[in-house]
Parts: sequence; structure tokens; C-alpha cells
Amino acid sequence: MNIAVIPARGGSKRIPRKNIKEFFGKPMIAWSIEAAKASGLFDHIIVSTDDAEIAEVAEQWGAEVPFVRPAELADDHTGTNDVVVHAAKWAMDQGFELDAVCCIYATAPFIRYEDIRSGKTLLDSGQWAYAIAVTDFAAPIFRSVKEHEDGGLEMFFPEHYLTRSQDLPKALHDAGQFYWGRPSAWLNGVRGFDRSTAIIKIPRWRVQDIDDLEDWERAEILANYIIGHQ
Repeated sequence: MNIAVIPARGGSKRIPRKNIKEFFGKPMIAWSIEAAKASGLFDHIIVSTDDAEIAEVAEQWGAEVPFVRPAELADDHTGTNDVVVHAAKWAMDQGFELDAVCCIYATAPFIRYEDIRSGKTLLDSGQWAYAIAVTDFAAPIFRSVKEHEDGGLEMFFPEHYLTRSQDLPKALHDAGQFYWGRPSAWLNGVRGFDRSTAIIKIPRWRVQDIDDLEDWERAEILANYIIGHQ
């Protein structure tokens, strides 16, 4: 049995109510729920939330909200892994025989069901603990700089000051869309960014993390092209 877990707490501060705020004609969380449903892979699509309004919207769009997330797992410091582990333990307590658990972010409007399917296929292709969606950085991170506390710039990697960009290794980052994992990996705290993790590469133009209003506005601009031309 496969389950999807969509974490969606109600206390977002930088973008109030962002999980159910309308985005391109639907509540934001609806994009994730619909992609999960369209993949055809999940016996249960579970939204983990502490918020009654989010729960209502999630159910309207076809997800299940079988429990209220405990308060200790709904503050600003709770990690995604803790939320997924809580949901997985709940599922096993119900007698579900879990094969894989996929965490899907509630704010991933450009997620595609085909990528979710590719992730599951990749997870099953070897002895992987996880299969995670990633993308590449737009610029070489080894030539990145920061503002020095006394003014001016300082390189994070000064040893690469004269290194040509094409000679630097390509760096990847979490696409902020989904994470497939074996129940044992989630429950035993196996590190996600490690050699036991397979990767599904998502093109940069389909990746937009949504943490603040600038992110949201950029996503709206992208949506006109990504969603509007599908």
C-alpha cells in the first residue's frame, strides 16, 4: 500500500493561510491533492493539519483528514520528517501494510503526476531508501558571495575565485515538491540527502519554493505560462 502525506499546518506567518489561499483558480493545496490523485498510485491521500478550515478544503478536493495533527507537531520548529513519521505511525496503527510513503508539499502548484510516478518507479528500481525531486541551481554555488559584516563582499569558497564556471561541479537542491520513502527509512530517521537517495530531476522553470510574498508573486507569473498553456 502507498500513502501520500501532505503537511499543511494553519500557522503560516509570512503568507497567511497560504495552504488554502487561492492560486490560479484553486486553493493552493488543491494542486498537490489533484496531482496525487492523478498519479493513481495512492490508496490514501492524507492531509496532516491542525486547522479545521484547511481540513475542510482538503476534503472538498478529495483528500482524507483522518486525524488532527497534535499541537506539538504544529509549531514553527517542527520538521517535515516528524509530521510524516506521525502520519505513517497512524497508518500502521490502522493496520495499513505500507510499501511506500510519499510526502507532498501543500505549496507545490507546478507538481506533475508524471513526476510522482517517475519517483515511485525510481524508488522501486533498486535498494533506495528515498526518491526525491531536485533541480539545479541557476548559478554556480561555488562562486557564491555574501555581504561581509564590515561591508563589501566575501566568497563562500574563495579557493574557486579563478575557477571557470564550466569546471565547477553542478550542484542540485531540493525542488520542494515531493519525497518518496520507504516506511523504515522515515521511521528510522535515515538521512534524505545521502547516497541511499535516488533523484528525479525537475527543470528549473517548473520549480518555485513559496515561502514569502515575493515567491508567491513569482509563482503567479510563472503559472500564466506553465499552467495556462497546459
